[in-house]
Amino acid sequence: MVKDFDELDVYKLLLGLSEWIYDITSEFPKEEKYNIISQLRRAVTSIGANLAEGYGRFHYKENVQFCRNARGSLSETKHFMIFSKNRGYITQDILNEFLKRYRELQVKINNYIKSIGKHSV
Repeated sequence: MVKDFDELDVYKLLLGLSEWIYDITSEFPKEEKYNIISQLRRAVTSIGANLAEGYGRFHYKENVQFCRNARGSLSETKHFMIFSKNRGYITQDILNEFLKRYRELQVKINNYIKSIGKHSV
């Protein structure tokens, strides 16, 4: 049985994604420090933060809403990764790796949302 959010498989994957994107953005042009780097890092860390905050909420409906916010932040991260590829900051291979992780996390977040509803009854 899961005792806290950091034991959730989906959270572990989100944390790994955040760390990976932090590493990638450290190679971006320095003039992007307060632009795309900052926005991309905020978006990706928001995914796990929302999942964690939802887990800490008392009512399952609040938890679900924060998970939906996490899913939205995942989509926002996808936008910034596509933009980064278009600007030449990342390669197609890096974008493809991100998209693979993105699809996996979409499914896992959706399944987690479904499981929250089942446990609330």
